[in-house]
Amino acid sequence: MKNSIAERVRDFLKNHPPFNLLKQKKLLEIAEEVVIIYLEKGDSLFKANDTFNEHFYMVRDGAIGLFHQNKRVDEIVTISDVGDIFGVRPLIAQENYKLTAKANEESIVYAIPIVAFQEAVENNSAVYKYLITAFATNAYDSYTSKENKEIFVDYLPSNSQDITNFQTANYTKSPIVCHISSKLKDAAIQMSSHKIGCIIVVDDTKKPVGIITNSDIKNKIATGLFPIETNVKNIMSSPVITNKKGLTVADGQLQMIKHNIGHLCITKDGTVNSKLVGVLSHHDILVTLGNNPSVILKEIKRAKRTKKLRTARLKANTLLKSYLEQNIPLSHIITIISQINDAVTVRAIELSLKKMLTPPPVAFSWLALGSQGRKEQLLFTDQDNALIFEDVPESSYEETQAYFLELARLITKALNKIGFEYCEADMMASNPEWCKSITEWKAQFENWITNPDEKAILLSSIFFDYSRIYGNEKLVDELTNTIYKNLENSSLFFNFLGLDAIKNPTPLGFFKQFLVEQNGDKKDLFNIKSRALMPLIDAARLLVLSKQLKGINNTSERYERLAEIDPKNKELYESCSYAFKALSKFKTKQGFQNNNSGKFIELESLTKEEKLKLKRCFKPIQDIQETLKVRFDLKNFM
Repeated sequence: MKNSIAERVRDFLKNHPPFNLLKQKKLLEIAEEVVIIYLEKGDSLFKANDTFNEHFYMVRDGAIGLFHQNKRVDEIVTISDVGDIFGVRPLIAQENYKLTAKANEESIVYAIPIVAFQEAVENNSAVYKYLITAFATNAYDSYTSKENKEIFVDYLPSNSQDITNFQTANYTKSPIVCHISSKLKDAAIQMSSHKIGCIIVVDDTKKPVGIITNSDIKNKIATGLFPIETNVKNIMSSPVITNKKGLTVADGQLQMIKHNIGHLCITKDGTVNSKLVGVLSHHDILVTLGNNPSVILKEIKRAKRTKKLRTARLKANTLLKSYLEQNIPLSHIITIISQINDAVTVRAIELSLKKMLTPPPVAFSWLALGSQGRKEQLLFTDQDNALIFEDVPESSYEETQAYFLELARLITKALNKIGFEYCEADMMASNPEWCKSITEWKAQFENWITNPDEKAILLSSIFFDYSRIYGNEKLVDELTNTIYKNLENSSLFFNFLGLDAIKNPTPLGFFKQFLVEQNGDKKDLFNIKSRALMPLIDAARLLVLSKQLKGINNTSERYERLAEIDPKNKELYESCSYAFKALSKFKTKQGFQNNNSGKFIELESLTKEEKLKLKRCFKPIQDIQETLKVRFDLKNFM
């Protein structure tokens, strides 16, 4: 007899990742085990600190808010909409819920048993990859079908030690064992002397027959159920769960979830009928997964010294490299790394404030400029930053500025130690030119807009891509409003910005050859930043300023927003967004490959395919520059 409810569940699941990667038969097996939960608005599915259960969840209808309690007030972290999965992390990390899940509106939720899911997807690497990536990145939202193709390519990296989730699990190769005839006291002494949390019980042929953990001793010996002299076989857990050498982190993780255990015995053939060769613990898994965003962010927030911040930021580079190799969409990578960069800066500011003899005399804001300001900084770059402080009486201005210059000096020094080089042009808050009151900043921006010249345009291109990293939000809002108010009647400023945006033409010469540097120590190298990325960045900035689009700094997001409001040029803007992300990814990969910024590329080192990929990205540059020439009447200014 057909189960019509299960079929309806299956028909929903098949349209959403990772279930769309499963065959119909497997999907129906899962659907038959799904528990359907109805929630009224405000009903809780689980609460922070509750013990995790054996399900993860998908929203069928409505929306589920995930909340963090801050000072007894629930603060929304994210909202899971139809098709989104959540509640994965506690299952994988074997920890209590960190957030409260509450219905944002009348909702229906599917509770999916992890055991049924694991059995149905066994040996399906694409599904494993989705779940573990969701765990590692803390991003449980659905990907688009296009992005699915990019993420879940049917391969498992086996050689890179940087690809955390699918590298071979690092297990203990010489586990401590005791014979099945041993007394528990002797086994406990071994555990104590080796400072380990478990011991494997083996027979005469070295096959594993049981395991004893600290919990077994606590629950069975300390409670008086058995005497300390009892035989190990009386309190050991048996049979043990085994696996073979070469299992991945993902495999080990899901096996531990399925069997609710903290240790896997590694045997010669993967069964209990062969010799023990190692032990994989839950701790080993967590250590391997140490390079994930949530762990790195925790390290940053807890760092007491700049040295610790540098260590955490270097871990982000390893994370970045693994994401690139896994072909995760760049928009997702940028979001993660930008959060880490901002968190590092915030912590550097907090530590620097502690070194000051007194608290700040007035409110202030720290601004990131350039690539960090645009939320697209991936590799270490030089610093670009500024500081705004609240207006003070003229008599105390010099003293107030001196305070913030000293603070900025400490912050930029800390950032330099972390790995962000000092700006050669001194575009930093430690320079009095870029550390001043809100009134002076507004006057500065107004002057650049109303009296444009080459220098004003250069500085505008740097300083108009800012984001507040720390401090008073109102000051930054005031500055933003000043920019857009002055832009209302400043067509000449747009003309100057336009000329600046087209100063570097398409990176290909007349015969379709790459335009390379002609002299200096970079002779014959291709500058991907100035010749390919900056034209796209400059064009996007000009267009959003002219359209009065506030609050969008990221270049690809600027183009995507432009595509929404200007459907006539949607294809052009979308191609520019794609080209920018592809070029950024290429530059970052080159940086890792050559251990530098990736800015200058030796063309001879590229394959023919890589050169073709680059050239495909150049067409949108030419098209957007032609659009600027017409829209801002630039031919009359050239």
